Amino acid sequence: MAGGIPRAQSVHTGLACRSRQWEGRPPLPKRLWAIYHSPMTTHGNGRIISADSHVAVSHDQIKARLASRYHPAYDDAVAAFGARMAGGSGAANVAGAAMKAAEKNSAFTRAGYHDPKARLVDMDTDGVDVEVIYSEVSAFRYLPDMREGAGESVRAFNDVLQEFAAVDRERLVVSYQIPIHDIDVAVAEVRRVADLGAKSLQLPVFPSEYGLAEYADDRYDPLFALIEETGLPICCHIGLNTNLDDLTRRDPTPNKGVMVPMTALTTAEAFGMWVMGGVFERFPRLKVVFVEPGLTWVAWWVFTADDMMTRQGYDFPAISELPSHYFHRNVSLTFIEEPIALERLRDVIGVENILWSSDFPHPVTSWPNSRRIIDEQFANLPDAERDLITCGNATRIWNL
Repeated sequence: MAGGIPRAQSVHTGLACRSRQWEGRPPLPKRLWAIYHSPMTTHGNGRIISADSHVAVSHDQIKARLASRYHPAYDDAVAAFGARMAGGSGAANVAGAAMKAAEKNSAFTRAGYHDPKARLVDMDTDGVDVEVIYSEVSAFRYLPDMREGAGESVRAFNDVLQEFAAVDRERLVVSYQIPIHDIDVAVAEVRRVADLGAKSLQLPVFPSEYGLAEYADDRYDPLFALIEETGLPICCHIGLNTNLDDLTRRDPTPNKGVMVPMTALTTAEAFGMWVMGGVFERFPRLKVVFVEPGLTWVAWWVFTADDMMTRQGYDFPAISELPSHYFHRNVSLTFIEEPIALERLRDVIGVENILWSSDFPHPVTSWPNSRRIIDEQFANLPDAERDLITCGNATRIWNL
């Protein structure tokens, strides 16, 4: 067993990705046929799933689906959030976005960033079959501040995502955001979106950012029990981390280049809370996807977490197995381009735990050259492992 599922099952899932699923769709245009069947592409007819792409959601879209009596409270919450983000990690995001290199490579000006029909065209251009999509707006960060109408606003927010995906639910897999300030609201929203046909949920990475108990706390048990019942994955997207505000202030570099790598590395804290905190011991069928945490450093964490328990004598009373057991069974990670991790560390991280992504339309996106970049990154990997990382693992995790 490598990762959390039997090797035979994993290879079978990977092989299923070899043939592209175009049944019921119009014939491919000649230019796309050339992309998929180019002799320079080792898997020209293989399905590719991006486990991390993005969509622009506007506050006007949300308010259009929200009763007008809640608009003042909504606007006040957004304004308060904006004021909080004027410094610290929020300012770092602005500084990074202002970099010329970021502007050159990003695809923010593409209509597909906000229009679903145009998005499908962009995906075809890139040779990507399915995208798991995350909103650029984080409802977690401001909706709990509403003096009234927070629950209604959660539904309005997710309805915007639902409408985006409606154009092609097989290819546009949106991650519905589930704020955790009110567990009853969270449970109700999971039930609602599951009934709508949801394939993906998004929760905050760090409850501590909102002054809430960690996920190991039993306040989340009703939510996790329901999510486990639905079989939907929980996605935790790494990005803004206000717990790093002090480091951001101390960072002497103009684009906050000291702090930015730490954002991914602090995911180790989240790993620990889920794993050593016993969440996966109590809810063994949960699937948690960490989006954009990086890969290479994770191999060190997996090794060290086990070493702390076996050699160093650390006591983790909430778990009965080694930390790596829960990591490989319950956790997955997305990446964009990390050839060192793929070639040298994938067995430690777990081949079944790694998910390729294009990160469209962000500055590091592989669009519109994803197939060429995949060929280059996976040149030295076995075909079955490539199929798992670019398609099979995502097919299993998101029940596609």
